[in-house]
Amino acid sequence: MEFLVASAVGTMTAGGVYLLLRLRTFPVILGLALLSYAVNVFIFSSGRLAIDMSPILSKYGEASYTDPLPQALVLTAIVISFGMTAVLVMVSLGAFLEADTDSIDIDQTETDEDVAK
Repeated sequence: MEFLVASAVGTMTAGGVYLLLRLRTFPVILGLALLSYAVNVFIFSSGRLAIDMSPILSKYGEASYTDPLPQALVLTAIVISFGMTAVLVMVSLGAFLEADTDSIDIDQTETDEDVAK
């Protein structure tokens, strides 16, 4: 189970980094979302992967439980990443409407040699 979660986190991270390096705004937004999912799964798995355990201690039961702190952190991170994704979509939509393209142009008209002169 740990290998499956670790390989999922690695695959999502690799896909997110690949999409971040694209020169279009939509894949960059998808890459950021994929990276946030990878971080959420990593944080969630740091609380020990346990099946059929309650997140709180029972009064008369056994002492096995799942740590609730990573669950709360992941829930907060989901809300924050949803808000940031909405902001990025609106910024990229505004840039698309202004420039009529979603290409991220890296202007290389000024080089280091031109600046030195």
